[in-house]
Amino acid sequence: MALKGASYIEEKQGSMEERIGIIMNGVTGRMGLNQHLIRSILRIREEGGVRLSDGRGLLPDPILLGRDGRKLQEISRRFGGLRWSTDLNACLADEKDSIYFDSGVTGPREKNVMLAVAKGKHVYCEKPLSTSTESAVRLANAADAAGICHGIVQDKLFLPGIRKLRRLIDAGYFGKILSIRGEFGYWVFEGDWGLPSQRPSWNYRKEEDGGIILDMFAHWRYLLDHTFGKVEAVSCLGATHVPKRVDERGQTYECTADDAAYGTFLLEGGVVAQFNSSWTTRVYRDELFTMQVDGTEGSAVAGLRECRVQHRVNTPRPVWNPDVPNPISFRDGWTEVPDNMEFDNAFKVQWERYLKAVAEKSTFPYDFWDGARGVQLADLALQSWNQRRWIEIPELGKETA
Repeated sequence: MALKGASYIEEKQGSMEERIGIIMNGVTGRMGLNQHLIRSILRIREEGGVRLSDGRGLLPDPILLGRDGRKLQEISRRFGGLRWSTDLNACLADEKDSIYFDSGVTGPREKNVMLAVAKGKHVYCEKPLSTSTESAVRLANAADAAGICHGIVQDKLFLPGIRKLRRLIDAGYFGKILSIRGEFGYWVFEGDWGLPSQRPSWNYRKEEDGGIILDMFAHWRYLLDHTFGKVEAVSCLGATHVPKRVDERGQTYECTADDAAYGTFLLEGGVVAQFNSSWTTRVYRDELFTMQVDGTEGSAVAGLRECRVQHRVNTPRPVWNPDVPNPISFRDGWTEVPDNMEFDNAFKVQWERYLKAVAEKSTFPYDFWDGARGVQLADLALQSWNQRRWIEIPELGKETA
């Protein structure tokens, strides 16, 4: 089967399965290995591939790409001898691999993706798409000009809790949505006593494109845009609460990037969203991320997996009186939204949609322009923090770039 912007999808002799080669850059990292390789691509292979509209199966064939050959070889052995390489140019030159996937560090992404686009590869990337709005727009324009299928990872849209929330919105459960409040984060250990840090040290170095705003505001942009409505303005205060940490080599270093951010977003229709993002908070909630939505008819609290609701008819009527013990058990008035379906891994769900879009030459909605909007929100949030003011968000897309 010929594809615009790629070599081909290889049909296996006498089989209803077709092979599609994927160059996977960044699989030695935590997300690249666990979510993208093990729980997505390898799981899809175990299940016989992605089922296309005509009934054929599309079987991904990954080649692992990175700088550390020893680590790549270990991963390859662990999973039955997967192909691997430390040579990006050689991988891109192989016409049998039609897709380039990038989940490596963000800094070199524009250069690597541009090389892939120039070779006619379809490209799928982790967020953030790049380190600046200008860079992200260059990538989106180049991908459009090449006629390839380009996509950005937006895993939180496919989490069970968010999908249940989307179901409520589509059913009109909330009436008029008034506000949204998100809480994300956990305590990341400093590494200076007992327990090592759970995150890499570059996350806390601005000079290495670290910082929670660049990392998380890309998530908040697509989550708000696709679930509630377009983000029109942002006000943000960032902070570096922990000034020193210990890196992977046991060396103490100065933290130069933000480890917490307190953002307020104005959405179309006047909806107000507030999101706290922090690697310096201790968790007293059911999940590492929760989001409360309040509307005229009802409210919901969604997490990564669960979603609970309270309708207006079940809303208690508290009266403020700090002089007596609280008589209401507020959590008892909320009910759980049932699954009513089986939820697969969020990353795997989006991988399947992307692979199907490549094979069937269909539109993939979560493209580089969506990725560029995420970077744009992070850039404007940093500007808001620096200038201590609200920032309007201009349109960003093919017609305005």
